[in-house]
Parts: sequence; C-alpha cells; structure tokens
Amino acid sequence: MKRIDIFENGIYLVFEIDDDNEIKLLHFSPFPLEEKDLEPFCKEKGFSLFEKTKSFRPLEINISGLDRPLERHGNKYIITAPGYRMKFKGFNDTANQQGRLIEVTCFDEPTGLETVSHYQFYNGISVVRTWTTVKNTGNDTHTLEYVSSFNLNGIEKEGILPQDKKLRIWVCHNSWQREMSWACYTLPQLGLAQTQPTEFQHSSKVFALTNVGNWSTKEYIPMGIIENTEKGSALFWQIEHNGSWHAEISDEEGHLYLQLSGPSEIESHFTKTLRPGDEFVSVTAAVGVSVRDTLPAFDNAIGQLTRYRRQIRRRNKDNERLAVIFNDYMNCLWGDPTEDKEYPLIDAAAKAGCEYFCIDAGWYADGKWWDEVGEWRESKKRCPNGLRKIADYIREKGMIPGVWLEIEVMGINCPLLETDADDSWFFVRHAKRVYDRSRYQLDFRNEKVRAFAHSVIDRLVSEYGIGYIKMDYNIEPGIGTETDADSVGEGLLMHERAYIGWLDEVFKNHPSLIIENCSSGGMRIDYKMLSRYSIQSTSDTDDYKKYCTIAANSPTALCPEQSAIWSYPKTDGDREEVVFNMVNSMLLRIHQSGHLAYINEDSGALVAEGIKLYREIRKDIKTAVPFFPLGLSHFDDDYTALGLKNEDGSAYIALWRREGEDNVTLPLEMFKNENVTAQIIYPSFNENNISFNKRSGTLSAEMKDRYTARIIKITKEQ
Repeated sequence: MKRIDIFENGIYLVFEIDDDNEIKLLHFSPFPLEEKDLEPFCKEKGFSLFEKTKSFRPLEINISGLDRPLERHGNKYIITAPGYRMKFKGFNDTANQQGRLIEVTCFDEPTGLETVSHYQFYNGISVVRTWTTVKNTGNDTHTLEYVSSFNLNGIEKEGILPQDKKLRIWVCHNSWQREMSWACYTLPQLGLAQTQPTEFQHSSKVFALTNVGNWSTKEYIPMGIIENTEKGSALFWQIEHNGSWHAEISDEEGHLYLQLSGPSEIESHFTKTLRPGDEFVSVTAAVGVSVRDTLPAFDNAIGQLTRYRRQIRRRNKDNERLAVIFNDYMNCLWGDPTEDKEYPLIDAAAKAGCEYFCIDAGWYADGKWWDEVGEWRESKKRCPNGLRKIADYIREKGMIPGVWLEIEVMGINCPLLETDADDSWFFVRHAKRVYDRSRYQLDFRNEKVRAFAHSVIDRLVSEYGIGYIKMDYNIEPGIGTETDADSVGEGLLMHERAYIGWLDEVFKNHPSLIIENCSSGGMRIDYKMLSRYSIQSTSDTDDYKKYCTIAANSPTALCPEQSAIWSYPKTDGDREEVVFNMVNSMLLRIHQSGHLAYINEDSGALVAEGIKLYREIRKDIKTAVPFFPLGLSHFDDDYTALGLKNEDGSAYIALWRREGEDNVTLPLEMFKNENVTAQIIYPSFNENNISFNKRSGTLSAEMKDRYTARIIKITKEQ
C-alpha cells in the first residue's frame, strides 16, 4: 500500500495505491487528511471497511456488455464496468505554464481500455481543472456509455456532526427571465437523509443536476457548492460544456460522492464507439475548495472561481477595457429597427457616453423575424440606404457599430434552402430535419456550414463595418443528430466542439471583433462558451425591479466584466427609476437601452453621469472579486446587495431597496477594526445617509424611498 500526498494552492489531495493495485482518491480538501476521518464506524467487525472498499475510485467508466456485480441500486454511476476493476498503471507529476499537472493512468486488461485522469492546477488559485481521456488499446471494439470528468467519494467525512446536520448543497436554478436563482438544501430535503447505520447505508436516490440539449443552462447553471457548516469549508465545482452534462450527488458504501460528466447514455442519448486505437476526451470540469474567514466559505468559493475563470478565458481587449454597449432592443425598439428610428437613438447613445451601438433583431427582415432568417442581409424596407450608411453614422458619432445575429440556425423558409443548403447542413433525427420555432439547426461539423458562417461574419465586418455582434440563439434542438454519429448524443457533442472550433477561427480572423454570447438571455452561461466570448447576456427580463436580483447574483456564474446587465430607463420614469436601472449594471457590464432620445433632460443626465462614473471605475471591476454582504439575492427580497473587493483593499457595493424598512445594516467583517471611509458615489443628488461602525464591522445605510438604489465605495484610510 502506498500513499501519494499533494498540497498545492491550498488544496490537499491524497491518493492511495492499495494491495490490489487499485488507486483511490481519498481526499480533496482545504484541510489536511486526518486518519480518523477514514474510519467507517464499524470497528467492531475487526477490519477497516476502507481497506476493503471498492469505492473512492478517481473515475467511473461504463461500456456496454459488462456485468456490474457489486452492490448498486438505480441509475447511479457507481460500480461502473470496467470502472470498478481498473488497475493502477502510472502516476505523472509535472508542471506547465498554468501550474502543476497530475495525471493518473489506469488500465483494464480484459478490455484493453486505458484511462488518464488529469488534474491541472493553476498557480495561486484553489481550483483544479479535471478531465478524462479514454483509449482503446485492445483488439476489440467497445461502446462507451459513460465516463466521469471528476469523481470524489467521502465528501461528508470531515468533522464529527452527522452529514444531515452539517452539509448544505447550493444549486443555481436558471431559466428564461428567471436566471441566477440560487437555493440551498439539506441532504434530507433532497431525499438523501441518513436512514441506516453508515456501513449499511445504500440507496437508489440520486440528486442530479442534468442538462440535455444545446441550451446548456436552461434549467441550471452547471455549477454547485457543497458547504460543510461545521468546518466552515466548501467544495465547489463547475462543468465546462456547451451542451448535455450531468452532475450527481449520492451515496456509495455509506459515503457521499460528487460526480461530474458530460453527456451520458441514460440522460442524453450518448454513446461512443471505441475501435482499436480510438481515443475519447471527456468534457472538462473545475473543482476547488474554500474556507470561511472574514467572508463566508461560499463567497470565497466564488472569489476563487472568478480568478480561475479569468485564467482559462481567451485573452481579449474587451475584458480589459469593459466597453459600454448600447443595444436598441430592450424597452426600446423591441426588434423593429428602421433607419429613421436609429438616428435619434445613435445621437442619444453617443451623448450619454456609450462606446458601441448594436442594432438588434429585425434589421434583416422585411416582415417575419424567424422563418426566413439565414441570409443575413439587410432589409431594404428597414434600411433603404443600406446598413452601411447607418454603421458609418455610428462611427461618425464616435461609437463602433454592431448587429444582432443568430448564426446557428436557418429559417424553414430561407431562400438559401432552394439553392445551397441540403439535409447535410442540418440536424437530422429519424430521417427528418430537426427544427424548433420555425428554424432548422445547422450542423457545424459540415465544412460547408462553417464556410458559410465565416462568409457571413466576414461580410458583416468588411461590407458593413461591424465591430460588435450580439450572437443570439433561440431554439433547443434536443438530444442531437443521427448524421455521421454513433449516437444522437455524440452527434450533438461533435457539433458543439465543431462550433467552438469555428468560433476560435472567427476570433483569429477578426481579433478586434467583440461577440456577445446570448441565448434568449442566459440560456448558455457556461465556461466552454465563456472561455471564448468576452461578454454574456444575462437575461431577457424587462422588469428592472426584478433584474437587480439577477445582476447581484450574476458574478456567481460568470466574471463581473463578462456579465452584461440591461439598463433601460423608461420615458415616463422618475429619477430614482433611472438610478435603479443604472445601478443594476454599474458594477458589471453596462448594456444600455431604453428610449434615450425621448427621456427627459434630467433622466438623460443621470444616465450620462452613471456611464461617466463607470468608465472611471471599470479598471477596478476587471480584477475585483465579488462578495455578497446580504447573502445571495432572491426575487422577493426587500434589500439586495452586491460587493466587489478590489486589489487595493477598497470595495464597491451596489445596494438596492425594493420594499421593507427605511434602513439596513450590511455586515462587512473584512473591514472590522479598519479605518475606512464610506461614501455614496452614485447618484450625485443622493439624500440618504450611510455610516460605518469600525468595532462591529458593519455599514448602516438609510434608504428613504422604495425602489431606490445606490453605489457605495469603501476606502481604507492611509
């Protein structure tokens, strides 16, 4: 028996190679391993259950046609075959530009399958990126049904309290116009209560977060946090994939496990044929740890994820500059742009201080938005003098022009269907083209599709002078395509990887082009997409009073500098309505809209004031990490707050009041016993008071009126 102990970036990992030459992942934690935590509460039997266990494997892998003889109930991905019998083959410990890289190789002799579990560390960040490669080194063909990207058993073992008492599972529910809706559960609330003595605990229940299809976040953000309230620690994770994925928490041999993967056969109709010599690479996941200090373990987990997300993201100027974008859609033109309507908005946006101007949906359509889309040429009715003339006017006003695009679809009545596109261009199931909302799903594995998509981008840039694209996607094509695939789920996976490859080519061809990721708002907020796109639409909600919850929670799912938040003041709104709208976006990315050409002068001045301040503080936003002074926001909260902690020790806080009392107290333990100055920096007309209590580390704020918001800065005195 051999132990391998690793301590890197605040993470303790312990592997063990047992006497049967099987490798176990015993420990992944912010705390050192304590031997007592490995005891299985059955000493009276005269042996350590841990020594006899088939659990604690670093991965699970299942192929067709093999028996799974050990204790298993339901659809849990435990005791997979050949996963349960994989033997240790090699351990590689190296370093690269990102940091330390651990590679664990296992082998199954009867099948010839060889797996490598990768653990990539990132210097100074308590996060590990994980993935699995599977290679068929044997002589027979095998069908892969499932492989984990990460597998950890024993997540309950630290501390002395029962798991039902100490563990909390944080889940980020997500849906159209109701994004970023976090909830916290106990194990009993999830149906995972401990009902047997530990050594006899078995169940068929799985708490699963699953996505099936191309909208990767239509029900959940692919992330979660497991908090140990007794130890003040957290284990957090995200799955980095733009399609079908699966995460599950359940029990195995009395221990709780966390398992992360991409598509699978049971959940998402995925299988992959592995012929001799074939190799498959799983989707990537990120797993990290945090502890409670002056901030809760949850907040520190999000801080670590924010730093990690910045590391894995494509280097680009947009996330350095944080340009202010005006978009003519929300509470404005609503997809009905015309040349005459655009000019007053362009003038107003330039006066307010916007730097990009995006013409949203409809610029290509004489009448119907959807079923004729696909050529992406301007409507002569809407743009009688051509789109280029409008784009040139935008540039004359000192802004860069942009347009809305939905490149992954083609309308069922698009003229190109009669001349260029055949079935090979589209998703097909049961010999029929797949479509949704009167649009076919293009298949980006097809070279002609990718070439056509490139020609559209090239033309928008060269002919129209476009420098910004709002890349929307508003259909869900389901489980995948049967064309040239071992399974429909594999067809979907290959398409998604081909799309990412195409996107990489676009940025290589047009390095200054900004492309916004949008899928009916926030239906694809995942870090496969966001490792490429520099900015993400967070919601289509048009109620600014509810939007503050989405804004406040958005840094849990993506970096603040990638989080586009609408600000859309109404033409009949008062000054507090304008301020509330602006505060929604000012610590993130301003996605300005509203009829700026028709709001009153005072309202226009408040918009300009907010944008001016934003352009002064955005240098801090791109490196700051979020915290949540009042906890995560809910749509019915009276008060909501989002904080950004800057590298120099200062902080910005966005504070919103919807209902409730006229004052609120924010705990700011990070500033306890510090000499600090607290001031409201937006709006300038502020009539409320704030006061910082040094001894208690709290900020008291007066908010005299309902539905008001303020930006506060906390600065340490020199």
